[in-house]
Formats: sequence, C-alpha cells, structure tokens
Amino acid sequence: MDEIRFWQMIDVAWDASPANAAFRTELEAAIGDEAKRDAFVQRYFDEHNLGAIPEEDVFVEALQDDLASLSREELIAFDRILEQKLYDIDREEVHEATDGSDDGFLYCRGFIVACGQAFYEAVDRVPENALCEFFCEEMCYLPQAVFEERFDEEFPASDVSRESCSNTGAWPSLDQ
Repeated sequence: MDEIRFWQMIDVAWDASPANAAFRTELEAAIGDEAKRDAFVQRYFDEHNLGAIPEEDVFVEALQDDLASLSREELIAFDRILEQKLYDIDREEVHEATDGSDDGFLYCRGFIVACGQAFYEAVDRVPENALCEFFCEEMCYLPQAVFEERFDEEFPASDVSRESCSNTGAWPSLDQ
C-alpha cells in the first residue's frame, strides 16, 4: 500500500454512485473559485444534515468492500496513510476554515480526505479551500472498523493521532 493506491481506492469508491461522482466533480471545479464554491455550498449544504456526501452510505460501503479485500498489512498501511493525512491537516488555520468543534473538526478532516487527493492537496495548500461544516465521520475510522471485524482483534496502535489538536505545532493559540 502506498499513497497512489490509497488515493485510487478512494477514487473508485466515488464512482459507485453517479450522484457522488457529480458531487466530487463539482467540488473539484469549485477549488479556488469563490462563485462556484458558494453555488456548491448552496446546493449541497442542508441545515439539518449539514454538509454531506449525497449518497455517503454508497461511498462508505464501496470503500469498505475494497478495504475488506486487503491483506492485514495493507489494511494497516491504508490506515496509517489516512491517519497521517488527518494529522497533517490538523491545523488551526484549517479548523478556522471548517468551523467545527473538536469532534466536528475531525469529521471535517475526514470529509477533506474522503474527497480525494485534489481536494485534500488544495486544502492543505490553502485552508480557505475547505468547506465549513461538511463532514464524513465514517472515513476517520473505517479501516480500523474493517480490520477489527475481519481479523477479530484490536487495531494496532500507532504513534500518530488523528484526534483534533494533536498536531500541537500547528496550533499557535494553544501555546498561550
């Protein structure tokens, strides 16, 4: 498992639903374009569900099925890449752009990773590309859940935390 395969697996999961594929295409087209971004948010943001992938269950199930086909080592490696991606964007300026609580911010970062490499890298470079209160909670721990179900054992711990504010060097306000 490497980053190329990691992103490819996420891409394939999007293709399981035409509505999701259209959502992601529109999202990528809105990167760096404020008018398109505003139109995207207006179209997909629901005050009751907040921002969500239109058929999130289809995306999650497709990725879950793909993850279930991986070996033990590959599944751990997928999660380690996911964990590092979540950690790398665990930054105060990304939090300000997403406007989430601590748990909410983790789920916002889950959404950012779930949306694929182009969106992830755009947010990593320019945090204002992130969307306020768009979430994908299941993305954050999906490989661990698949692992525990498949191998009937606890997922191995790592030295990196995906939890909000764990990337302490990227939170200047916490130094005060």
